[in-house]
Amino acid sequence: MTTVYDFDALGIDGKNVSLKKFEGKTLLIVNTASACGFTPQFAGLEKLHETYGKTGLVVLGFPCNQFGRQDAGTNGEIAEFCQLNFGVTFPMMAKIDVNGAGAHPLYQWLSAQAPGILGSKSIKWNFTKFLIAKDGQVLKRYAPTDTPESLKKDIEAALAA
Repeated sequence: MTTVYDFDALGIDGKNVSLKKFEGKTLLIVNTASACGFTPQFAGLEKLHETYGKTGLVVLGFPCNQFGRQDAGTNGEIAEFCQLNFGVTFPMMAKIDVNGAGAHPLYQWLSAQAPGILGSKSIKWNFTKFLIAKDGQVLKRYAPTDTPESLKKDIEAALAA
């Protein structure tokens, strides 16, 4: 059986990151963008990271430029933007595609495990979120309009499981 821990990604610094290093943690995986109406959610994601990080939550940000070209910068520019504007300390990965033939294998798997509205497997916009259980399986998919704060009850339940 495939789990989130079977995937690797590039960190925003260009170094390979095996998601196996997060085994046993609850993950919140988010495709992000620096110039989107939902960009202020970085602050809420950082708050979740600060509040629940000590008890096992890891927020992982995956910048994506597929929606309205809202993350056109380099990985270095994205990292600087997130840190300077929102104090982001949670792990940010290198920019990826989340849809189409070039979609990162992790996102192909996430989309298949937790389809969106009407069974759609594609990611509709920036800040789509996936909550992952400690066993590496997808618990739930959230729409971009679901704020980080609105996920607290589900995160707490996943951490307690």
